Amino acid sequence: MIWLHVERQPQEKIANHAWYTFWYVVPTLPMFLVFPWLLPRLGFWPTLGVSVLLTVACFALFAMCVRRFEIELL
Repeated sequence: MIWLHVERQPQEKIANHAWYTFWYVVPTLPMFLVFPWLLPRLGFWPTLGVSVLLTVACFALFAMCVRRFEIELL
């Protein structure tokens, strides 16, 4: 956000950046719980694959849920 400010971006753009960063971070949080649990069981690459699939699924579900509150992520 400092960089956007230094580049003299409009306040609306800086505010949108903060707003959407929050909404895009929320559906990634389950991955940070699952990854360390799966890593010793599956190894790195399978765990990464499962984490990616989980994040995509969580994001799609989350986007559908917040759409009811008129928040468009997709």
